[in-house]
Amino acid sequence: MTSLEHPDSGPLATRIVDLGAIARNIGRIRDITGTPILAVVKADGFGHGMIEVATTALAAGATWLGVATVDEALAVRSAGITAPILCWLADPWCDLRAAVTAGVTISCANVETLEAIAALGDAADVHLEFDTGMSRGGAPEYAWDALITTALASPSVRVTGIWSHLALAADAEPGSTTPQVRAFERGVARARELGLAPGILHLANSAGALEHPDTWYDLVRCGAALYGIETVMGLTHSLEPAMRVVSRVTQLKRVAAGTGVSYNHAWVSPAATTLVLVPVGYGDGIPRDLSHGGEIVIGGVRHPVVGAISMDQLVVDVGDAVVALGDEVVLLGSPSDGEPDAQEWATVTGTIAHEILTGLGGRMARRHIDQTQRTFS
Repeated sequence: MTSLEHPDSGPLATRIVDLGAIARNIGRIRDITGTPILAVVKADGFGHGMIEVATTALAAGATWLGVATVDEALAVRSAGITAPILCWLADPWCDLRAAVTAGVTISCANVETLEAIAALGDAADVHLEFDTGMSRGGAPEYAWDALITTALASPSVRVTGIWSHLALAADAEPGSTTPQVRAFERGVARARELGLAPGILHLANSAGALEHPDTWYDLVRCGAALYGIETVMGLTHSLEPAMRVVSRVTQLKRVAAGTGVSYNHAWVSPAATTLVLVPVGYGDGIPRDLSHGGEIVIGGVRHPVVGAISMDQLVVDVGDAVVALGDEVVLLGSPSDGEPDAQEWATVTGTIAHEILTGLGGRMARRHIDQTQRTFS
């Protein structure tokens, strides 16, 4: 019997997360800013594993963690992590008591949420969010005074920070963030006029941390940069992709010229060629739009995805290359090794790398490693 007849068992596809790369990315941000870092671990750490990333980030020097929801904050606490956590998507219908009891700092952008926290009667730390131009979260300027005076009138509420979020920091032009910096300064000044000591001030996201020193203040909130996503248009900052996605060849066949492939025969082979089947699809977070322009790597060589990607599988045209059943297929990896990364997929599919990484999963396994050198090189 050959080893191929009874190979070692393993998942059909695996996300390999290099925690060492995340640690090095934090070091790079720290070298640039010299400012304390809040590591954003929401959405399961951008698909990299919330608890593993949180633990790595803190060990690498981050001082705060950031999450979107109360449930995420409580999951971090349940893992035994005691570092400060900021939760920025809480409302009066969330389990605010559990968050307060767990020592989670809650972001407030409206009086109703602040009053719900105050009604608990327990000492609670909050950061007030001011809308400086994102027009998403945050209290608008016309509601800012009411939010501050409500906080001041609530004995159990301790305002330990004021923050806002940047909309245009992806533009490297220094003036791109100036209007929001000025608005933030106005909001902080008004808080002080009303008698509020603002505590920690924070405005910078990943792009702000990398390119806009006027946004750094007391803390920089970094999510995308932790995971190796370059967020400033046209610039790189030596960040490393932290996720590698691999699968394997599960079937291959030789076909004649004129052979239609996959649903609706959207691709027809122009010549005789070898087709490879890879057992991943949109049910695992592979974007269907990679059917047009996506590439994978087998044996160090790029090959195009052809035909419509289906829920569980995609087809690759390897031409006359020598490929064997069971060969590793690299879906995402290191651009320095000639492999696609999330940004390449995002460019092909018309989205952003954040969406690519957070969308991966489904039936994919996930494994964590800690490489001491640059990722996958």
